[in-house]
Amino acid sequence: MEFANIILEKKDHIAKITLNRPEALNAIDPTTYRELHAAAENIEADDEIRVVIITGKGRAFCAGADLKAIRSILGHTDQVLKFLEGCHRAYNAIENLSVPVIAAVNGIALAGGIELVEACDIVIASETAQLGDQHANFGLVAGGGGTQRLPRQIGFKKAKELLLTGDWLSAKEAEALGLVNKVVPADKLEEAANEMAQKLAKKSPMASKCIKMLANKGIQADLYTGLQMEISAVAAHFLTEDFAEGLKAFDERREPHFPGR
Repeated sequence: MEFANIILEKKDHIAKITLNRPEALNAIDPTTYRELHAAAENIEADDEIRVVIITGKGRAFCAGADLKAIRSILGHTDQVLKFLEGCHRAYNAIENLSVPVIAAVNGIALAGGIELVEACDIVIASETAQLGDQHANFGLVAGGGGTQRLPRQIGFKKAKELLLTGDWLSAKEAEALGLVNKVVPADKLEEAANEMAQKLAKKSPMASKCIKMLANKGIQADLYTGLQMEISAVAAHFLTEDFAEGLKAFDERREPHFPGR
């Protein structure tokens, strides 16, 4: 499939999505949302892919929604809803991918950009990166999932502070809050993201899928509902070939080679 605003590459069980509007600091317009959704569907249908990396081309990860696109729909409720639904469709598809998704944050990740980060599973950031929901600075409200995902990821009070003030975070501050997993020098970001992707690609695809599903659904449920989900899902995982290969490799004191079934 040909894309205009993103680049989709696949190699060695790893898919890489690069936002490719560097002249606009990778601001996201409706075309980009559609392409992100299409890329997620493409990846989900590819049994060879075990990990995804998302990054931005140039000096920014993503500066948020394209304000030109926003201005063009002001006053048109139906078009505003269509824009927001397109954003949610794309980010939900990324969050719900059965394989782990790594965000490699190479520069600013603001507004819709930080919301994209929130939809990823693991976040590695350049030490020069800055993240923030800056909607409040301009009388706007996060509409790409930020009011819901951020409180679940960094805590209720701190999330409300960031949403209400529009303050930016340094990469280190974001790491301290748990929004970023690891901060690395700018010239080591690609290497660090690739190392993490290769590490995850060696794990059981079936186990990774089960873990991600349970974590994503469990955080939205009460404890005992989550525990019951865990029992059912892990019992089903016992029947997979990956589970059998893991036990066999342990007994034989060797590295497992998971078939992904």
